[in-house]
Amino acid sequence: MAILPIVQFPNPILAMKCQTVTEITDNIRQLAADMAETMYKAPGVGLAAPQVGDPIRMVVIDVSEEKNHLLTLINPVITERSSEEETGEEGCLSLPGVWEKVTRNTAITVEYMDLDGLQQSLQADGLLAICIQHELDHLDGTVFIDHLSRLKYDRACAKLKKRRQQEKREKTH
Repeated sequence: MAILPIVQFPNPILAMKCQTVTEITDNIRQLAADMAETMYKAPGVGLAAPQVGDPIRMVVIDVSEEKNHLLTLINPVITERSSEEETGEEGCLSLPGVWEKVTRNTAITVEYMDLDGLQQSLQADGLLAICIQHELDHLDGTVFIDHLSRLKYDRACAKLKKRRQQEKREKTH
């Protein structure tokens, strides 16, 4: 397994609609394992393939406290959404240091293929539902700040730019 570099916003790959996975190969399995290792190391609770530079429809998620409930969702599709919504702070490994309030459905049903090529269905609520919605957005070229008003989006971009400039200065000293 390997730690992969995480693609940073505004890299164009983060705005791409990702390709469907047609076959579960050893390369797909290896990418999933590397993505999981990268997510745990970051640390994060979810990571989408485009965030590591591969524009395919695959995400890894683990919202458990113990980090022992890894989900790999291939070609995931949300088939049901609750009418109830919840607004909460979200962050993203591709936008480090940026946290903004986003509104999501409180419960969803997602259908996906697992690493054995089997079709699965999962009902999720709470943090898992929010994380799945966030990660699936990446597969359609959407980052969480795209859900914000123009003013809040611009403010988030400015915050990210300032943070990167500060990190650059710290590296040169």
